[in-house]
Amino acid sequence: MNTPGEILFSEPSLSADAVKGSLVLIVDDVPANLSVLGDLLHDAGYQVKAATSGRAALRYAAQEPRPALIVLDVMMPEMDGYQVLAALRQDPRTRDIPVMFLTALDNARDEERGFQHGAADYITKPIKPDVVLARVRSQLLARLAGNWLRDQNAALEAEVARRMEENELIQAVSIRALAHLAETRDPETGNHILRTQGYVRLLATRLQTHPRFRATLDDDYIKMLAASAPLHDIGKVGIPDSILQKPGKLTAEEWEIMKTHSKLGSDAIEQAERDMDRPVEFLGLAKEVAHWHHERWDGRGYPDGLQEDAIPLSARLMTMADVFDALISRRCYKDAMPLTQVVEIISSERGRQFDPDIADVFLAGFDEFAAIAAQHSDAAT
Repeated sequence: MNTPGEILFSEPSLSADAVKGSLVLIVDDVPANLSVLGDLLHDAGYQVKAATSGRAALRYAAQEPRPALIVLDVMMPEMDGYQVLAALRQDPRTRDIPVMFLTALDNARDEERGFQHGAADYITKPIKPDVVLARVRSQLLARLAGNWLRDQNAALEAEVARRMEENELIQAVSIRALAHLAETRDPETGNHILRTQGYVRLLATRLQTHPRFRATLDDDYIKMLAASAPLHDIGKVGIPDSILQKPGKLTAEEWEIMKTHSKLGSDAIEQAERDMDRPVEFLGLAKEVAHWHHERWDGRGYPDGLQEDAIPLSARLMTMADVFDALISRRCYKDAMPLTQVVEIISSERGRQFDPDIADVFLAGFDEFAAIAAQHSDAAT
């Protein structure tokens, strides 16, 4: 019985009987040679198809059922064996069929040339029946083993891909559950995590070719950033309801408490990192967006007052997404702003609150970000 997580595969049968009945294509321009070789292989239990020219061999090799092995004469008119082998290797239908050269050329240079052209084996005439049968059997068994290994590798890759997809789904669900837990403390944010995740993914994708960002924003980074974005406000679980859900303006003291949510969030993620047996890369980005998504380009943000490129790129992208969503959304202390006013505010904060290049790309694609907002609007839930 296999244990959980274990993948078991059956081993192939590699006895001589395992290849009996295999189809062998023999190619020789001399009918007498075909007759002798065909009878030998047929009596040994193989199916045999014969071709008297290179062009016929190419036709037969591409037909179903395809041969498991080709025994190919070298010295033939029109197309010699080397030319036939080259054509076989160029055709996707025949490129993997092993080819044994059969020839009267018996010097070392000819044999070396045969292997250089990709022949699996090289037999000289006149043939020795026992040698031919042993070589044919060896090639067919090698092909059987190779096919088995290829199939097992494909099955293993499919299973690994399935488990990776399952793990990613579990990770995504866990992150979403934690993010929703934070939102239960602040119910008016609604689909905020879905919208901001969409904004961040689109914004990062649009910035991939930008000279300042292309070294960082590869596909893996964007995938991890989008996965971690829902955790940006996880620290709000540590803010009292009296502050988090206050309908009016916060006092100076309350505001200072409210600002601690960024560090509370990053501290919680850092603790999770320490609990892991090994580093989890996306948690590093999650910690960045949680800790620094309220920093400002001009250095007047919180909690650390970082300025310009000292603010991690992940947090700069999250800042744009978070502020945009806050502006267009209704809160207990404000109404939603019209999109025309939002454009004006973001434009005015270019180089102040926002990285100017990020703001430019966001404004250039504003309609796409507005479409994400409409798709995941709170009114639609």
